Amino acid sequence: MASSSTASSSAQLGLGLGLGLGAMGGLGLLLPADREHDPELEPCSPPKGVLRLRGAVQHYEWGSRGDASLVARLAGKTEEGRPCAELWMGTHPAAPSSLASDDGGAVSLREWLARNPAALLGRAVTARWDGDLPFLFKVLSVAKPLSIQAHPDRELARALHALRPTTYRDANHKPEMAVAVTEFRALCGFVSVQELKDVLRTVPEVQMLVGKEDVVKLMTAKEHDGGIGVRSYLQSAFTKLMATSKEAVAAAISKLKSRLNGEIKIRTFTEKEQLVLSLEQQYPGDVGVLSAFFFNYVKLSPGEALYIGANEPHAYLSGECVECMATSDNVIRAGLTPKYKDVQTLCSMLTYKQMFPEILQGVLVQPYVIRYTPPFDEFEVDCYSLPQGESVTMLPVPGPSIFLVMTGEGEIQADGMPDEGVAKEGDVLFVPACTEVKLHASGSGCLQLYRAGVNSRFFC
Repeated sequence: MASSSTASSSAQLGLGLGLGLGAMGGLGLLLPADREHDPELEPCSPPKGVLRLRGAVQHYEWGSRGDASLVARLAGKTEEGRPCAELWMGTHPAAPSSLASDDGGAVSLREWLARNPAALLGRAVTARWDGDLPFLFKVLSVAKPLSIQAHPDRELARALHALRPTTYRDANHKPEMAVAVTEFRALCGFVSVQELKDVLRTVPEVQMLVGKEDVVKLMTAKEHDGGIGVRSYLQSAFTKLMATSKEAVAAAISKLKSRLNGEIKIRTFTEKEQLVLSLEQQYPGDVGVLSAFFFNYVKLSPGEALYIGANEPHAYLSGECVECMATSDNVIRAGLTPKYKDVQTLCSMLTYKQMFPEILQGVLVQPYVIRYTPPFDEFEVDCYSLPQGESVTMLPVPGPSIFLVMTGEGEIQADGMPDEGVAKEGDVLFVPACTEVKLHASGSGCLQLYRAGVNSRFFC
C-alpha cells in the first residue's frame, strides 16, 4: 500500500477522523494537470439518479446457512440449502452487482458507471481509480473459520496476477475493514515478544517444530531491541512452522491434544488453547491450528471495527460483520483451508510486526451517524441508526456511496429516485457523487443503514 492507501505500513497510521458529512456539502473537484485533485475548484455536477442494486451472494463453505445467515436474510435466500457466506456490493468482476429492474435486465453496475464515470463517481475519483468504483462493500456471515491469509500490496499484487492470473485474479491491493454486527472473532497480526515467549515456554509441540536455534533467539530477544532482529527471528520461526511436513504437523497436534486432555482436570485452559482445540476439530491435522498460537486473538463487540493493511496475517473465525475494502479479491492462503496454499509467498510477504491491532469505536459525525475511518483512501463506512420517527440528511459529497438497509423500514429521498423511496431490510442503493440523501425512519423500530464511500480525507 504505497502512500496512505498502499503501503503495508499504513496500518500503523492513527485513526483518521475524516470530515463530518455536513462539512462535505460544499466541496467540489477539478483536476488540473499539476495536481491530483483540488477540492476548491470543481463544483458538484448535477446528480444522475439513485439506483437500486442487486448484490451477489458467495456460497463459500465457511458461511452460515438458512435463517442463521445474515447474508441469506438480506438477500432473501434463507430457503437455499447452500451456505450464504458473503454479499458483495460493487463492481469486482468476480461477483459484480447489477441494476435491480422489474424487466429482468442484467446491466452490471460496472457497465452503468462506464457510461458517465465523471458524473457518477466524481472527477477526482474517476481520475484516481480509472473510472471504477474504488471500494467493494460486503456483508459476511462466518460460521466456520476462514483461512490463515494475507492480502498483497500493489507491487506484489501486480507480480502475482502476472504470474498466476487464475489464482490471483486482479492486480490491486486489498486493505480492508470489518465492522462487527454481532460478536465477531478473528486472528490478526503477531503477538508481542513476551506472549510469543510464553508460547514457546508452555507449548512444547510448537517449540519442537520451530527448532532449538530459533527458540533460543526468540527467548533471548528483547521487547524493544530495534525490531529488525526480532522480526527476522520471528520470520524464521514462523516459516519453519508453516513449512513443516503434514506428517510432522499431524503428530505434533496429536501430542498437543493428548497433553491437554491429561491436564484438563488440574487447570483451566487458556482462551488460546480453547481456540486451538476448536480449530483442530474443524481442520484436523492443519498447520493453521498450531499457527494460531502466533497470532492475536481479537474479539469485537457489535459496533467495533478492525482494519487490516497489506501483508498482515489474519483469519476471521466467527460472527457477522459489514466489510469494506479496495476493489480486489486477492488472497494468499497458508492454513485452515482445503484451497490452494501458497506458504512460501505468504511467509515471505508478511511484515512481522508484533502488536495488537487498533480497534475502532467510530466517531459521531452527526446525530445518529457513526463513521469508521481507516488509513486508506479507497473507503470509509458510516452506520446510520435512526429511532422511529427521526430523520437525517447526508449532504452532497464529491464521491459515490452505496447504502445497505440492515434493519427496519423507512424512506429515502434523493433527486433521481426511481421509485417512491421505500427503504426496507436488504435494500441496496447506489448514490452518485454530489447527491443529497434524506433518510426517515417510518417503521415501528430503528432504521439502521450502512454506507460505504470514498474516504473523506481523499477530498481534503
